[in-house]
Amino acid sequence: MTSLRAESRLIALIVASAFFLQGLDSAIINTSLPQMAASLHVATLDMSIGITVYMLSAAAFVPMSGWLADRFGARDIFIASILTFTLASLVCGISQTLTQLIIARAIQGFGGALMTPVGRMVVLRNTEKNQLLHATALITWPALTAPVVGPVLGGFLTTYFSWRWNFLMNIPIGLMGIWLAWRFIPNAREATSNALDWRGLILSSTALSLTLFGLEAFAHDDLKNGMPMILTLTGLLAGYLAVRHFLKTTHPLLSLSSLNVQTYRICNLSAGAFFRVSSTTVPFLLPLLFQIGFGLNALAAGSWMLVYFAGNLGMKPVTSPILQRFGFRSTLLANGIITSLSIASCALLTPHSNTGVMVAILLLAGLTRSMQFTALNTLAFADVTAAQRSSGSTLASMLMQITSVLGVALGAFLLKITQTLDAHAHTALEDFQIAFIVTGAIVFLSTLLFLQLPRDAGAEVSGHRN
Repeated sequence: MTSLRAESRLIALIVASAFFLQGLDSAIINTSLPQMAASLHVATLDMSIGITVYMLSAAAFVPMSGWLADRFGARDIFIASILTFTLASLVCGISQTLTQLIIARAIQGFGGALMTPVGRMVVLRNTEKNQLLHATALITWPALTAPVVGPVLGGFLTTYFSWRWNFLMNIPIGLMGIWLAWRFIPNAREATSNALDWRGLILSSTALSLTLFGLEAFAHDDLKNGMPMILTLTGLLAGYLAVRHFLKTTHPLLSLSSLNVQTYRICNLSAGAFFRVSSTTVPFLLPLLFQIGFGLNALAAGSWMLVYFAGNLGMKPVTSPILQRFGFRSTLLANGIITSLSIASCALLTPHSNTGVMVAILLLAGLTRSMQFTALNTLAFADVTAAQRSSGSTLASMLMQITSVLGVALGAFLLKITQTLDAHAHTALEDFQIAFIVTGAIVFLSTLLFLQLPRDAGAEVSGHRN
């Protein structure tokens, strides 16, 4: 396995920076909702639409990202996505009414919808196969760090400056990203003259939007009204119709041929999907554990999350050597088991736990999560052909959105069900303990699915030889 060429490394870093910008924006808004509500003269709960509209807009436009990149060039669409996101951030930062903010967030969601799949496409098209591991490691860190850094940074900016700076800080970063992308990323495009598959777009966008909205409702709404179930089932029905359409039409918006590749399928649809759901559940549960279970304030809880974040970053330098030494299959199996144990070990944490023990558990959970993410994201595209990259990247982004929302919904569901069964008036420490154990068990069971991988899976990418 050769080291990453300077050009490929620079491109991967540019894309990673854009990913971090997007991830940070998504994570940072949650800490500022009360202040935003007061400034815009609405109720705090009304501000939740600012999160929902972004999610729905992003879901609606993700399916067309591959077609746009093939038609107009991945670099140009990537730049357009950053520009759209940046301009919308400006409008968010100067919004004087909730309506203005909602419109700006919807436009921001459009930019974000294109940024992730097209950015990944840019990296895949400008990286040799034997350098893919290094490139994937670079573009994976934003997904691991932004959700942890976001709440801390958002709380700081909102407390000492204004909630508006949560959006306005995107402007210089976005402009720099646009210039770097224009300067250093070649505008390679796939030869295509196919018209846009409007039926496929409508079906897939409807499926993704309703499914995500329904899953989000499971986590936050009163389940007695049945609306979360109706939305989710309607979305799944639209998804079934979309899949049937993609399989039958001559030039589908989204080719599903990448699912025929075993490594892609396992990493995105079976074992990988279960892991991503569980790995999203943990960052959702931990801040609540520290605040509700331990009675800590938001700043103290955020400080403990930084330990978890340090674990995510700490694994980066050794990920490539470990994969080169042991290969993808052995690493995913062994690391998956350790990940499941580290998550279950969070059930041991109490307000009276030894500080060293808490640091060790959180660091281990962060280290193993980082390793598994990098290995999955790299192996997923190890055997995908050049012709499958556009649709494969788009499909992977769609699946990641679903698993991210599922992870939060799973965490909320576990807390609700244990609270109900134990007849607690409020969420108790015991509810968190059970949630961590169940989440760890899901990771363990999903890890067993990696036994389906051949021993030499991704050897050309990792450089591992039996």
